[in-house]
Amino acid sequence: MLQRIQTIFLAMVIIGMGIFLAFPIWSKVAVAGGQSVDLTALRLHHQINEVQSNDKPVYYFVVLAILTAGVAAYAILQFKNRVLQSALCAVNSILMTVTMGLVIYFTFYQTSKLFDPELAGKYDIGFFGLVGAMLSNVFANRFIRKDEREVQQSKRFR
Repeated sequence: MLQRIQTIFLAMVIIGMGIFLAFPIWSKVAVAGGQSVDLTALRLHHQINEVQSNDKPVYYFVVLAILTAGVAAYAILQFKNRVLQSALCAVNSILMTVTMGLVIYFTFYQTSKLFDPELAGKYDIGFFGLVGAMLSNVFANRFIRKDEREVQQSKRFR
């Protein structure tokens, strides 16, 4: 049924991935204030000074986020088949882990070489949308498995 708790958690996965797409993920400003780096789902923007800047497109974040949200939406509609729903949550876990790995790769390895290697930068709301989506997916999978156990137990009693 659509009114189960796992539906709410799967909807939170979709919302979290929307937040990941809409808001900045990570930013860093130089101590001197001349340079800055911003990571969004679309691009890695390095502002060197007022005149110069570099943009590196990172469209695979968009593809992974839309794919994750699509799998979560499809999982919501598969409420009659809890085994498939659980498998879709596992696929989502893999997709979000790859997304998280790419974010960490960009924040620690790509941007640390640009300026001020000792300065870490800060994660913005887009990153926390991804973390919230990952946690919601874990809870959705937990409640899906709980429902499946209850159904199997009730079949034994018949």
